Amino acid sequence: MMEPETDTPAEPTRNFGKQPIEAFMAEHGLGNHDVVAASEEPMTHKAVQRARNGRKLTPHMKRRMATALNRAVTLQGKTLETAWRVSDLFTY
Repeated sequence: MMEPETDTPAEPTRNFGKQPIEAFMAEHGLGNHDVVAASEEPMTHKAVQRARNGRKLTPHMKRRMATALNRAVTLQGKTLETAWRVSDLFTY
């Protein structure tokens, strides 16, 4: 017996699981508030939590997240050999 066709397209994936940004933040002892406070552009605690949990973010928000994370680490007085890029922090 044939499977009936459905009219609805496949649901796009929105959850990609824990992301490398989660490990980087834990390694440097950073919380969501540290990243939000370091951001020079508008950013919410909810956006940082979504990034850590692998919820889909826009490319622009991923760039903001990378910039804010790099700044948060430097504000702690630590130096980075190289700044983290979006591709270092997210797997999607």
